[in-house]
Amino acid sequence: MKVFILLVVVAAAFVGSALSCTPCAHMKWATCDGPQCTCTLAVNDGQNGRRTQNVDCTKLIPKCFLMQAEMYRARNNMTTRSIDGKPHETAFLDNDGIYDPICESDGKFKAKQCNYTDECWCVNSAGVRRTDKGDASLKCDELVETYWVSIRLTHEKMSGNNPLDADKLKSDLSDAIKTRYGFDSSLVESVQYDPDARLIVMDVKKEMGDRTTNLAHMAYYLEKDVNVLPLFNAQDKFEPVVGGTKLKLEKAVVYYVDEKPPTFTMKHLSGGIVAVIVVVVAAVVIGLLTLFFVNKKRQSYKKAQQNDS
Repeated sequence: MKVFILLVVVAAAFVGSALSCTPCAHMKWATCDGPQCTCTLAVNDGQNGRRTQNVDCTKLIPKCFLMQAEMYRARNNMTTRSIDGKPHETAFLDNDGIYDPICESDGKFKAKQCNYTDECWCVNSAGVRRTDKGDASLKCDELVETYWVSIRLTHEKMSGNNPLDADKLKSDLSDAIKTRYGFDSSLVESVQYDPDARLIVMDVKKEMGDRTTNLAHMAYYLEKDVNVLPLFNAQDKFEPVVGGTKLKLEKAVVYYVDEKPPTFTMKHLSGGIVAVIVVVVAAVVIGLLTLFFVNKKRQSYKKAQQNDS
């Protein structure tokens, strides 16, 4: 009887500990249970498989794991919503969107990604393609670090006579990012504002060679906050307060600048761009040929005049 009671007490304690696990604050799709309240995330394992990835809910989840989770949910018909000028000549956008990445055990992206196909490409530390796509023989010698992200935010029209206080924009926006994402606000190097376009340009940089901070984690969470739905368990939107005025953000666009320039070539330009280039080149060639024949005709005419004289 005593053994039975002891087992009941142990079982009750186990159930109680499982029920007392708090939700994962930084990931709404994570499950936290067990006597140690371990938090896991269901992600893809291979093309159609499933596995659970342990995550640390006390900080932002690595972007690579988040993309794996989104692909898993999309393939299993589960809820997932993923909906100017360049800051630097080597800056580039993520034009490929979400794919099913291969991650290192610590959440870093593998330098070479193939999405479980024979088509492969190289990515940066943000998981964004930085080369042309090739076959399985493509070499990606290193995971090139993104040391600068330029985030372009557009906000809704301000109501009433409460214009945005541009003087407080950098400090208030930096504080809001630190509070929401636990991000080092000192990395916000500059914030520019165009009131007519309702555009905020925020440049976030770290020292080249720094591998302690991953800028992509904050940028990815912020993109989801603004463009889709928050990844946090709490679904309140990111609406920073600037000079006492709450900003309702409409769109976020992120440019990436790596420690080494990307190696895109013209062979993968879209059909429309290629067509424009062909037309321009053809026009130049036609113009040069026209000038050649006009000059030749003039020279022939001059020679004929000289002969007549």
